[in-house]
Amino acid sequence: MTQVTFYIMPEEQSEHDVSAVSRYACELASDSYRNNQRVFILTDNQKQAEQIDETLWQFDPKRFVPHNLQGEGPKFGAPVEIGYQTFRGRRDILINLSQSMPDFARQFKQVYDFVPSDESGKKIARERYKQFRAAGFALSTAPALFANTDSE
Repeated sequence: MTQVTFYIMPEEQSEHDVSAVSRYACELASDSYRNNQRVFILTDNQKQAEQIDETLWQFDPKRFVPHNLQGEGPKFGAPVEIGYQTFRGRRDILINLSQSMPDFARQFKQVYDFVPSDESGKKIARERYKQFRAAGFALSTAPALFANTDSE
């Protein structure tokens, strides 16, 4: 059964909420890559996918993550692939940055989703949570704990 974890973003991130969610998603992708797990990051559109791609390129070189946009890169994709269209392939983890529950979420072992700290973002996340629950997914919540990437 697919496990869905909703990460609750800290309140102090509210003024930079979208970038905080994106940054945390990239940290999760980096950690997953280091655990030999293949990741698909789902966005709402091409612009958002390109922003995530750029964020990963700007990551600390010690935490570099081989990645590509959907449809680019090697035949079976890099360990982390970013896109806004239905994913057809094999990956361990789905990081959902889209505003809706993906129809193809069951093909992953783990789904990471986010509860932003702003009220409109929380409302949309609650709807996704309800959709995942109604579809029979195993659900949990956890606080988003950022790594200290400035050290070392």
